[in-house]
Amino acid sequence: MKSFLLTAALAAFAVTAQAQTPPAAAPRAAADQIATKKGPLTVQPITHGSVVFTWNGKTIYVDPYGGAAAYAGLAAPDVILITDIHGDHLDPKTLAALAVGKALMVVPQAVADKLPAEYRAQVRILRNGQRLDTLGMSVSAIPMYNLPEAADAPHTKGRGNGYVLNLGGKNVYLSGDTEDIAEMRALKGIDVAFVCMNLPYTMDANQAAQGVLAFKPRIVYPYHYRGQNGLSDVGSFKKTVNMANKKIDVRLRNWYPVAQ
Repeated sequence: MKSFLLTAALAAFAVTAQAQTPPAAAPRAAADQIATKKGPLTVQPITHGSVVFTWNGKTIYVDPYGGAAAYAGLAAPDVILITDIHGDHLDPKTLAALAVGKALMVVPQAVADKLPAEYRAQVRILRNGQRLDTLGMSVSAIPMYNLPEAADAPHTKGRGNGYVLNLGGKNVYLSGDTEDIAEMRALKGIDVAFVCMNLPYTMDANQAAQGVLAFKPRIVYPYHYRGQNGLSDVGSFKKTVNMANKKIDVRLRNWYPVAQ
């Protein structure tokens, strides 16, 4: 009887231990560091349109997507930014698998309408043109949409948000799913930009390059570059940008370390 009880206890312990074991980390590109007035900004590519920033003791998740393994070993978020309602930006399964209970969620209204009710108290809605100052940073909502504007476009004006973050004096632009719209081209003083390029949902590499050449960020990361026909030619993007403006630091990173 004692032997049976011991065996049962060990089996129960093994099941509990297995349930508590964190997921193995998925492969991801190495992190970069960018100096700011309040210490380094760490840029950790995750996958597709998702990136994690660590700055001034805070952790910011952008469009958390790809499952818990993609975030294994990273600090829980203090802030979560979500750009749009599509599943590669608003991913309830990934949110449910992460420790997001203490995070402020900054989202457009369309995302707030689709978030599970359990997050309602954490949500702060920003509309295009609005700004939030929180935790020593500012978050400004920027339009993101398709051209020409149409009611049946994958991304209509006003539904989603791009974002500009001010982190220790550095302005960081996250394009979200957009084309090289006038609001992008008119941006000023952008230090770091994350710019999408995937057909047919946003724009091609050349269109993205022309947009970047218009607003001239100091550093640009092409991200969100998987489309219907595979990965966009980010090498061509870099070449086009630097042939016209060698001062723009185009940083190519592997946002797809695992085939998806």
